[in-house]
Amino acid sequence: MRRSREACYRSAMARRITLDFLKTEAASGMILAGAALVAIVLANSPWSQNYFSFIAREFTIQVGAFDETHSVRAWVKQGLMTIFFFVVGMEIKFEILRGELSNPRRLALPAMAAIGGMAVPAGVYLAFNLGAGGSPQGWPTTSATDIAFALAALAIAGRTLPPSLRVFLLTLAIADDLGAVLLIGLLFTAKVNLLALGGAVSTLALMFLLGRWKTAPYFFYACCFVLIWAFTLKSGINTSLAGVAAAMTVPIEPRRPGQGGVLHYFMGSLHGYVAFLILPLFAFTAAGFSLSGLSLKELFSPVALGVALGLFLGKQVGVFGAAALAMGLKLARRPTGAKWIELYGVAVLCGVGFTMSLFIGTLAFSPQDVAGQTEVRIGVIAGSLMSAALGMAVLAWSQARRRSEQG
Repeated sequence: MRRSREACYRSAMARRITLDFLKTEAASGMILAGAALVAIVLANSPWSQNYFSFIAREFTIQVGAFDETHSVRAWVKQGLMTIFFFVVGMEIKFEILRGELSNPRRLALPAMAAIGGMAVPAGVYLAFNLGAGGSPQGWPTTSATDIAFALAALAIAGRTLPPSLRVFLLTLAIADDLGAVLLIGLLFTAKVNLLALGGAVSTLALMFLLGRWKTAPYFFYACCFVLIWAFTLKSGINTSLAGVAAAMTVPIEPRRPGQGGVLHYFMGSLHGYVAFLILPLFAFTAAGFSLSGLSLKELFSPVALGVALGLFLGKQVGVFGAAALAMGLKLARRPTGAKWIELYGVAVLCGVGFTMSLFIGTLAFSPQDVAGQTEVRIGVIAGSLMSAALGMAVLAWSQARRRSEQG
């Protein structure tokens, strides 16, 4: 009986955490879109010089032996975005241990769809960039899905569609982001400072041991996280990996029966700040580009076309095709109550790469490659907007058709 009560509590807690995550991400998507729009408008207004001066302004953080100087844009990307990846890492851990990814039958559909949604867009991008004048190093840009933006689009266009579609999109996007983080670690690590890396690993081990101390003050976790971030920044490894690695050490079990665990507390405490402050700030500093002087050659460059069509065409073909294959092979079932056209609409929404694609794009092209950075932004914004427009149109049409059938 006691085990039954505990199982029911865990199931209810899992549903509550997933629903809270969905609601926050959906609301955040609109703010993200607004922040990006403001950045693009400012970058092409009389105040463009002020905008570009602000994001390029350098300042120093010095605490003891730690002394780093970076621009505002770089601090947001390498500092604040680490907290975003910490929250993403905790959601990945939760879904693997308690959520949709904990059930092998449920895991097959989003996992195969995520693999297809990474492989096909990469192929589309490389088709435009393997020849002369191309930039093949940018292929990971199309690999991820912006959870907040995609969920916001689904919430607007498909408010009355089956909830299973939202859960499918969430788990697929999380699996996508996990793949993107692995790509960042494998492809965008240059020289490694082994001493600093040893410090990060040692502090990570200490944070893991904190999880065994059930009454450990949350302040200790915060201190360990900051140290892991600082060591990782010094090591030369991308700090997004520090966020995900730290998240894996946070215990999911409750401190006392009937209470949420440390992971639940951190997700609840940080998710609002990430969704409504950090991600919009990143969008504001990363999305702005000037249209002044842009030629048709740059607008239709291999990078811009590869990213835009990789997100718009590659994602929908890869996600929908892999999902259909999984169901055809009897490895998975269609989301409960969902129609094929609705599954296709969600697959199209997966092409909304936005913040994650912008993040990876800034890593794939050096800050000195201004043309490459601009072309990536053009491709990401164009591909994301086309995916959002078509996906929302398909889902809205399906929703209207459901209503007419019921009426």
